[in-house]
Amino acid sequence: MEKSLNKYFSHLESIVRNLPQKPGVYQYFDQKNKIIYIGKAKNLKKRVSSYFSKINSISGKVQMLVRRIADIRYIIVETETDALLLENNLIKKYQPHYNVALKDDKTFPWICFKNEPFPRIFSTRYVVRDGSSYYGPYANVRLMNTLLDLIRQLYPLRNCNLNLTEKNIQAKKFRVCLENHLGNCKGPCEGLQTMEDYDLSVHSIREIIKGNINSVMRQLREMMMEYAGRMEFEKAHLVKIRLDLLETYQSKSTVVNPAINNVDVFSILSGDMNAYVNFMKIMNGAIIQVHTVELIKKLDETPEELIELAIIDIRQRFESEAPDILVPFPVSIDLPGVTFTVPKIGDKKKLLELSERNVKYYQMEKERQKEMVDPEHRSKRILNQVMSDLRMPELPVTIECFDNSNIQGAYPVAAMVSFKNAKPDKAEYRHFNIKTVEGPDDFASMEEIIYRRYKRLLDENHPLPQLIVIDGGKGQLSSALKSLEKLDLTGKITIIGIAKKLEEIYFPNDPVPLYIDKKSETLRLVQHMRDEAHRFGISHHRKVREKGGMKAMLTEIIGIGYSTNQTLLRKFKSVKNIQMASLEELAEVIGKSKAGIVFNHFHKEG
Repeated sequence: MEKSLNKYFSHLESIVRNLPQKPGVYQYFDQKNKIIYIGKAKNLKKRVSSYFSKINSISGKVQMLVRRIADIRYIIVETETDALLLENNLIKKYQPHYNVALKDDKTFPWICFKNEPFPRIFSTRYVVRDGSSYYGPYANVRLMNTLLDLIRQLYPLRNCNLNLTEKNIQAKKFRVCLENHLGNCKGPCEGLQTMEDYDLSVHSIREIIKGNINSVMRQLREMMMEYAGRMEFEKAHLVKIRLDLLETYQSKSTVVNPAINNVDVFSILSGDMNAYVNFMKIMNGAIIQVHTVELIKKLDETPEELIELAIIDIRQRFESEAPDILVPFPVSIDLPGVTFTVPKIGDKKKLLELSERNVKYYQMEKERQKEMVDPEHRSKRILNQVMSDLRMPELPVTIECFDNSNIQGAYPVAAMVSFKNAKPDKAEYRHFNIKTVEGPDDFASMEEIIYRRYKRLLDENHPLPQLIVIDGGKGQLSSALKSLEKLDLTGKITIIGIAKKLEEIYFPNDPVPLYIDKKSETLRLVQHMRDEAHRFGISHHRKVREKGGMKAMLTEIIGIGYSTNQTLLRKFKSVKNIQMASLEELAEVIGKSKAGIVFNHFHKEG
């Protein structure tokens, strides 16, 4: 390690050398004594030393972090779990520049059971430590309100803020309000409902909120049968209404086997700059909580590192103590009493797939929202992806794509389409008639049009594109590269070829193609340009072919030469108009003698 400590951080050598080999949290400070990074470790000395002993093998972003370290401080804890929790709390408190940023500053609502006689139950966004019980938080406010509506239908509870002590009730200080007359409250303020009966309702409500609906339904069935046995059919009917409501709620909530109880599910969707982690809590086969967070990457963190961070943060925030956690891949964190499972088949696999769909839809919704605020957001995202996939040194703001078109060597033409900010720029589309190549030679034709295009841009001092796409494989790409070499543009513009059959991307002088994910935005953009160039080229080729065919009809007229043909075309614009012209109209242009020959040629059968 001593040899690896260079001039940037040699002053930290003694600190690193004396670090304890125990679990803990380390903090990096810059020259202004500001925390720039917080990390956890099973072994503080081993973890911190790795930053300095492998300085040449770590990413550029981590090297920038290391070069800014002016001081190192640490906190020793008993277990790795304590280190995880402490790291999470310190990151939230100090928000260091190089730590993953959790983009989630919302205050989510809770369901509160007020610490008072005949406790009220209501939603709140503020937790007051006064002995009251809180359940949540609920990221899905609609789910929470649905649950509260169900509770109000099942159990009439008070919503007033009266101090319902036994002394005040016996002193008859209160009178029932309209809520009692409407059947929404049983009137504990006048002693019409006992504390025991009220607490029984509160206990059932707690079980419903926890997801233990089956136990509440079992109690209601027993109560219904008891009322029916005593011939109290009206009371039995009221209990049956509650039972039906719970069954309806359960049928809408249950998504998998009800035997899957008290399970947390986590999935992740990671991109270049950020990632999204979805959390679902399952009780008795029903989803009772769903939440998704966005994480902003700072040091090229892996999906494993990101999901571990999110698991600690979300479980702490939602106060989850589920003993089973479903994850999409193995994780290295070790939580006491918790089992991590990567499901392969069955209902647990279906739950993980549901979580993955949720995180995907969340990402799509976030992208739509960003596009509404910044219409160019999608273009920037695609261009950054193209730059990354094709290993480009700069953003491909302007991309030009070329395609050849000919039929058995006849009427060879070419087309170029231009895209700016990942969108077609039709004003810059160009057609080319091949001038120097005879016969069906796609390679030579490609070499000609590439040279003509960029020779003109250089001569006229116009900006060059950042990326050139050639419709064709290695042959066409090599031909295009020859022209760039003649113009001394090699290495100044990124150029690729796309082969038609397997949609392979080729780089110059590289025999092995670059395989890009078939669903990637980079490949979709390149395919779009290739198809657009082909369409544009075919339409031009058709016009040239038709024009050439019509001109050939004039050369077939015996006694009419090239000069007369050109005179007719300049006047009438097309062969069709010449064919429809009267003898007098033709005579005005080329004289009576030649007019008779042309007219008779087109009307000899009529």
